[in-house]
Amino acid sequence: MPEFSANVLEVLRQPLEEKKVQIARTQGVYRYPAEFMLVCALNPCPCGYFPDRNRCRCTEPEIRHYLGKISGPILDRIDICVEAAPVTIKDLEAPASGYDTKTLRVMVEEAREMQKKRYRETAYDFNGEVSGNDVKKFCRLGEKEQRFLEQAYEAGQMSVRSYHKIIKLARTIADLEHADEISVAHLAEAICYHSGKRLFERRNE
Repeated sequence: MPEFSANVLEVLRQPLEEKKVQIARTQGVYRYPAEFMLVCALNPCPCGYFPDRNRCRCTEPEIRHYLGKISGPILDRIDICVEAAPVTIKDLEAPASGYDTKTLRVMVEEAREMQKKRYRETAYDFNGEVSGNDVKKFCRLGEKEQRFLEQAYEAGQMSVRSYHKIIKLARTIADLEHADEISVAHLAEAICYHSGKRLFERRNE
């Protein structure tokens, strides 16, 4: 992602937030729908080897400049951001674990059906589309869960925009488990799916 210029990346702000593209011309202003899923990747530094200082030769200013191409507002608009750990020989030789694709497909289809029923009388189709004003209505939290999220927020683990994204993500995790209520475990997992954003803290060091 940082291989693109910062100006190009900033253009993503509106379509990511509003799901539309606005083009201004002398003849008028034109708006087009832009419903899409953004999937992107980046290296932790220009050479790609950080934090292995035996291989990485990038200076701190070079790393900050590289990561600085992705602004805070763009980062806030990305729902899931995780760090992929390097694959070791042991990882390659280990037997496959986790869900197979057939099982995952069934889980996703069932979760989508749950969301269709939840939003059948609204303009929404999925949890991710719910606006900030409706999050409390459709993604309700118990007292314990609310307290946990507030503590995480006060600890600086999320921004204001990320706060609502984490709640909606936790609702989706709960749907995948066929859970009626969002639990602390669902919220903790959702916060983990934002952990990759900590890499960008190096921009301010």
